[in-house]
Amino acid sequence: MADRPLGFPRAKRLRQHGEFERVYQQNVYAADLILVVQACRNNGPVTRLGLSVSRRTGNAVIRNRWKRLIREAFRTQQSHLPAGLDLVVRPRKGAQPAFADIRRSLLQLARRVDRSLSHRRMP
Repeated sequence: MADRPLGFPRAKRLRQHGEFERVYQQNVYAADLILVVQACRNNGPVTRLGLSVSRRTGNAVIRNRWKRLIREAFRTQQSHLPAGLDLVVRPRKGAQPAFADIRRSLLQLARRVDRSLSHRRMP
């Protein structure tokens, strides 16, 4: 099968509870009016994405739309994102931004958490 540089294979997803817990325990995050991004290093070459869209965000249609938009923003921006991060992305309640705003927000917040992780002391 051909390598798809803009694909979103399983290797680029956070799927297990333990992977999400590791990101939450790191407690490094950045937020704006659209998204909240939490992150930790994954000691690998790729950045992986996990989504957390709660019921408070809206009904199933709204939640699924958020997930599609965030996944697409990640997929199209992955070459510009910092490498070696596990990201958990949550939408802000009440926000209804355009796709371009989500892309811009994801990129800015991922870079911000990468800088925060770079400034932390290594154990």
